[in-house]
Amino acid sequence: MKNDFVFLDEAAPGIRWDAKYATWDNFTGKPVEGYLTNRIVGTKALCAGLERAQEKAATLGFGLLLWDGYRPQRAVDSFLRWSRQPEDGRTKLRHYPNISKTEMFERGYVAAKSGHSRGSTVDLTLYRLSTGELLPMGGGHDLMDSVSHHDAPEVTPAQAENRRQLRSIMEDCGFAAYQYEWWHYTLRDEPFPDTYFDFVA
Repeated sequence: MKNDFVFLDEAAPGIRWDAKYATWDNFTGKPVEGYLTNRIVGTKALCAGLERAQEKAATLGFGLLLWDGYRPQRAVDSFLRWSRQPEDGRTKLRHYPNISKTEMFERGYVAAKSGHSRGSTVDLTLYRLSTGELLPMGGGHDLMDSVSHHDAPEVTPAQAENRRQLRSIMEDCGFAAYQYEWWHYTLRDEPFPDTYFDFVA
C-alpha cells in the first residue's frame, strides 16, 4: 500500500464498514475492479478525521458506518465502461430509477475523476449505538436521484433531521459535504488534492 494510506479498521478501530464496491451489492451489480477485499482504505488524515467524527457521533448516541473510502482510478474507469453497456435492469430500480446509466455522469452522481481516488473522501451514514439500526435517511447509498440531494423536499422531517445530524458531525470534524449525495464527504484539508491514485487495496 502507498505511504500515508492505511486500512480504516486498523487506524480507526470501532468504526463499522461495508465496502460496497468489493461486493455484489452496488450499482454495477458485481465486485468492482481494484477492490480486493471488503475493507475501507484511506489516507491517515482521513482516518484521523473519521476518528474525530466517531467520537462526536458517540456523544449523540450514534456510530459511523462507512461504505467507501479510497477508490482506485481503475474502478472509476470500470464505472465508465459499465455505463456504456446495454441496460440489463438488475440494479436500475434501486440505484438509478429515473435516469439512464450515462446520465449518472452528466448529473454529477459519478465522476470520471473522483475525489475518492485522492484518498480523503468517504461515503457513510449513521446508526444508533443502542440498537445498531441505521438511521433512516430517505434513500440508500448510491441512490442516484434528486431525493439524495441535501435539500430534497421529498424526505420526511425525521429523515431531513438525520441528514442534518450527519452533516453537522462531519462538518464540525473538518469535512465538506457534496450537495447531490447526502452520504458523501471530503476532508477539507486533504493531503493529496491533485493526485488520483490507482493502486489496488
